[in-house]
Amino acid sequence: MSSPIMLLVGLFLATCSLALASDPSPLQDFCVADPNSKVFVNGVVCKDPKRVKADDFLFRGLNRMGNTSNPVGSNVTAVNVAQLPGLNTLGISMVRIDFAPMGLNAPHTHPRATEILTVLEGRLLVGFVTSNPDNRLFTKLLQKGDVFVFPEGLIHFQKNVGNGFALAIAALSSQNPGVITIANAVFGSNPDIPADILAKAFQVDEKIVTQIQSKF
Repeated sequence: MSSPIMLLVGLFLATCSLALASDPSPLQDFCVADPNSKVFVNGVVCKDPKRVKADDFLFRGLNRMGNTSNPVGSNVTAVNVAQLPGLNTLGISMVRIDFAPMGLNAPHTHPRATEILTVLEGRLLVGFVTSNPDNRLFTKLLQKGDVFVFPEGLIHFQKNVGNGFALAIAALSSQNPGVITIANAVFGSNPDIPADILAKAFQVDEKIVTQIQSKF
């Protein structure tokens, strides 16, 4: 096989792998989610286009502040396919994130999406950590109007470093990006991960692990 042909084959395979790494692209104008369907698919079944209405593409309420009266001092209002059926197969969603003074959106990951965040009010310290073995931390202090991106699947966080409330809007590259909050997943699993396993992983006494687990 000649070099030009090998190059074309390589480019084709690379393109295919990239295409498979994101939400499926629609093959029609839209595929509004039908949450009442009994059929199970990877995603959500399409509603009959004849029954689709303008309301299927509308979400109201992102102007309302979320309740930040919780231990971490933040609230995420999600707009994904569960709240907005018209997002089905479109590969996008968004969230509103409210922060109390010094509030934290705790370290978490989105297994199916890259996130791009814009600060609308306040100052946020944000960051993400690269995968093993480097585990390199990239962090930045953001002001109003600043934009920061968190690559797909990597652990990231945002913290309000101001004395007032802060607000951010984020877009994600999936209709259902998912979220794994690290502390909740590790110490609040159902049933609990055995304390001896976590004690060895974190190199602490088992009593410390059980104490943390009791908080979740």
